[in-house]
Amino acid sequence: MTHAPQDRAQQQLFDRQALAARRARRQADALFLHHMARDEAEDRLSLVNRTFTAPAVVCPFPEVWEGFQLDAKIVSDADVLELEQGAHDVVIHAMCLHWANDPVGQLIQCRRALKEDGLLLVILLGGQTLHELRAAMAEAETAVLGGLSPRVAPMGEIRDLGGLLQRAGFALPVADLVPLTAEYRDLTHLIHDLRGMGETNALAQRLKRPAPRSLFQLADHIYRAHFATANGRLPATFEMVCLTGWSPSDNQQKPLRPGSAQMRLADALKVPETKLGP
Repeated sequence: MTHAPQDRAQQQLFDRQALAARRARRQADALFLHHMARDEAEDRLSLVNRTFTAPAVVCPFPEVWEGFQLDAKIVSDADVLELEQGAHDVVIHAMCLHWANDPVGQLIQCRRALKEDGLLLVILLGGQTLHELRAAMAEAETAVLGGLSPRVAPMGEIRDLGGLLQRAGFALPVADLVPLTAEYRDLTHLIHDLRGMGETNALAQRLKRPAPRSLFQLADHIYRAHFATANGRLPATFEMVCLTGWSPSDNQQKPLRPGSAQMRLADALKVPETKLGP
């Protein structure tokens, strides 16, 4: 059974056209998360015992990645990535997978763009991101509007995100996170920063009408009552998740088959073997 383009659009979690409009209004001084993602990528690549000569970076803001490694190809974040098959030895997918309607499809495209035994590094926002804002807005919206509407995009937990690499066919997948906390004067200050980094609501099912001012006033009060720091600032959590995986290769290390060990553990540790049980 086929579906019309309009039907497919209705099934999308994110409104990519609205997302593009929000990103177009970005402000350079609000892109600190993206600069931190670049620093994180540079640090992690420096720890890999390999020289990469054909890197590619998938990102929403190319200016952040200017001058990154030699001849790095900068690729716009889109449903279909402009990546040539087998052309790169490392692909960095930076700060945009959490906006993908098909995240596994994005990773598969990256795997196809990698040479054999090439590295994928993904940096995205994870499930604890803005949990304070989510809680405050949910409570305020229930009180003011009598129910909830889609306002803050759902983000994956680290265990689920690590599983995406396996689904996309990557070998040796690893997932870890870098928790970050920023502090703001008030809710208006936080929302201003989110707008400046293009991270405000682009959910397809979001309410299109403006929210009443009283909603944000109450949300600020709730946020402050539950989460304010000792000096009266509002903390905002940004959970940066880092995923790494390798395109399959016959030369990669593989786990031993069960029962194939050539030495007993006691011998390897040079300790007497202890018998358990009667």
